[in-house]
Amino acid sequence: MTTPPGAAPAPGDEPMPREIWVLVVASFIVAMGYGLVAPVLPTYARSFGVGVTAATVVVSAFALMRLVFAPVGGGLVGRLGPRIVYVAGLVIVALSTGASAFAGDYWQLLVFRGLGGIGSTMFTISAASLVIALAPVAKRGRASALFGSGFLLGNVFGPVLGAALSGLGLRAPFVIYGVGLLVAAAVVAVFVRPSRAEREAAKARVVAEPAQPPMRVAEAMRDPAYRASLVSGFVHGWANLGVRMAIVPLFALTVAGSGQWSPGVALASYAIGTLVALRWTGSAIDRVGRRPLLLGGLVVSAVTSVLMGLSPHVVMVLGMSVLGGLSAAAIQPAQQAVLADVVGRERSGGSVVARSQMAMDAGTILGPIVSGLLVDELGYAWAFGLAGVMLLAGAMPWRTAPETLGRESRET
Repeated sequence: MTTPPGAAPAPGDEPMPREIWVLVVASFIVAMGYGLVAPVLPTYARSFGVGVTAATVVVSAFALMRLVFAPVGGGLVGRLGPRIVYVAGLVIVALSTGASAFAGDYWQLLVFRGLGGIGSTMFTISAASLVIALAPVAKRGRASALFGSGFLLGNVFGPVLGAALSGLGLRAPFVIYGVGLLVAAAVVAVFVRPSRAEREAAKARVVAEPAQPPMRVAEAMRDPAYRASLVSGFVHGWANLGVRMAIVPLFALTVAGSGQWSPGVALASYAIGTLVALRWTGSAIDRVGRRPLLLGGLVVSAVTSVLMGLSPHVVMVLGMSVLGGLSAAAIQPAQQAVLADVVGRERSGGSVVARSQMAMDAGTILGPIVSGLLVDELGYAWAFGLAGVMLLAGAMPWRTAPETLGRESRET
């Protein structure tokens, strides 16, 4: 069905805004560098003579600074606008990443990675705010999936590039990642700007209607769907972000039949699984609803986590990584769509977005630390088993939480 010339596009027929596509390109550049660094980061930390727990703390330090700075980042988005905050955040992470390449000891690496978390929360919150504001209401799931696909493609190609450059040593990936972040910042600074039509439309809205006040966190907390998203975001951060990035690379090196190539391939397998499923899950989130995808994704992710810890061979580790990626493709875009439904397009919600990011970062911080302790004392199976239990607990609030798909159309 085509839209007649001059008529407003029907819901679901609106094209994706240009800025969404630019953000996808930038996210690919960012994630390719991150995918280059992530497999070597625990090994790089251990090269300074520390144990598994200390190595996982380096991963958590990045998320800890994201958590601490998130309220400030949300306020900056409200005052300066998401575009400026996005670019500034990328530059900060670029500088801290470059400094990590020249760390003289473990403590310097820990400080530099922690400082990068400040910039990371700036561009993460501002990117989420841009997607919420720019995505057509009927395509929020697809917009979130499209944005996530940029990161996933980068996570696929990053480890591949890392394998090709493995002869350059453990420090080179940090230099390459820093340069990539500066390129991404330049892309957004040049191309993500409001068009003349967008500026005129914004002025017309200001004249025609009073500005809606920003949504406060206390208001969002009265929504059971938002509360459920905080819980599922926490466990998603624990298992699929924290444990996956900090523990899986080390586990892949210990199982039978593995080699130095296994950490990067394990992370790439997860990204490939997510990428394959994203096209379907993004559409399903907009058709079936957010809640069914979240429930299914969390349960499948829990099962794959438990089986990962029982894997006797690297082939099974790679298989569970692919299945874990498939389940994550249902969780992350649905979380983003719920957040967009709660805030709506007519209001800003930097603080609400920041609180959601804080919940996920809290899981990303605690997951590697607790899991590292379990690995040192009891073994990898206990760490992955606990992650599975956490994921099942995160699914519980969604059994009773309301569906948010179509909420805005019902309220108008």
